[in-house]
Amino acid sequence: MPVPLRRSVLLCALLALLTSCAWGGADDESGPLPAAPVGVTAAAGSATSVHVMWNAVSSGAGIHGYEVYRGTTKVEDVPGSQHMVDVTRLRPATPYVFSVRARDTEGRLGPPSREVRATTPVATAADRSAPTHPGELRGRTVGSRAVQLSWAASADDRDVVSYNIYQGDTKIHSVGGNQTAAVVTGLRPGTRYSFTVRARDAADNLSPAGDGVRLTTPGSDDGRGTAPVDFRATTRREADGAYYLDLAWVPPETDGIVTEDQVRLDGRAATSLVFGGTPPRGRATYSFYLGREAGESHRVRIRARLPDGTWGGHSAERTVTTGSASDR
Repeated sequence: MPVPLRRSVLLCALLALLTSCAWGGADDESGPLPAAPVGVTAAAGSATSVHVMWNAVSSGAGIHGYEVYRGTTKVEDVPGSQHMVDVTRLRPATPYVFSVRARDTEGRLGPPSREVRATTPVATAADRSAPTHPGELRGRTVGSRAVQLSWAASADDRDVVSYNIYQGDTKIHSVGGNQTAAVVTGLRPGTRYSFTVRARDAADNLSPAGDGVRLTTPGSDDGRGTAPVDFRATTRREADGAYYLDLAWVPPETDGIVTEDQVRLDGRAATSLVFGGTPPRGRATYSFYLGREAGESHRVRIRARLPDGTWGGHSAERTVTTGSASDR
């Protein structure tokens, strides 16, 4: 075989080997990239903010978070359990383009979603007049995990820019000011809900809440799927003789973000933990004062306020005794 031909054959074989090793092996180990988020919407919330929402993305490696872009600029990092965000510090009377990308737990970024557009309204100077409350709120269940709400439009001396939907005191949804209906998803079967709606104008004036509507989703829910897991409780003694209760748990996996937990001690609500800023990821911890008496036994458990505004199931109950061998 002539030398040039032999070199050509060897080069082709080497390229084929490199190609199969570099690409086939990586795909087999890591699997596909996260998919592009779908169901992305954007609606002006005020003259300086836009509310962006999207559907959750599933991935074999798990979703670590989402990146929200204004044009080509990343403006928000959102935890993987959250599927909405208010993009703020925008300019009034300005069109914007938004898209969302998912990042998995291995740090790999998926492709961008389709672009959605929203235009902030004109700012209104010295507008201190809030819209009237939305009226005639009605609702019906749509399966066991969603409800459909509708209401009469609010009036404002300028314009209503958006409507915020609340479950209890928790804002769980937002739609544009030209809409008087919404479908709220991510609910639990067999759960009683109370919804209200408030209108917002371009100057961020928020109306009073209109009359609420109560709905119960069909089905059943024993709470185990929404309870904190791996709950642990121990007592410790400080140098000054005081006893403290140390708690640790893993928050429940939910279609949204958990920002509040309630500790129940001996059958009563002892304290609520409201996380400002970024809630803990993975294992959460908390400690509080019990007293100075040794030999006192306490029963403790914890539950989370879910993104739909309701309380989830209780964790397993633990019993601790001050002055026990576990105290340090």
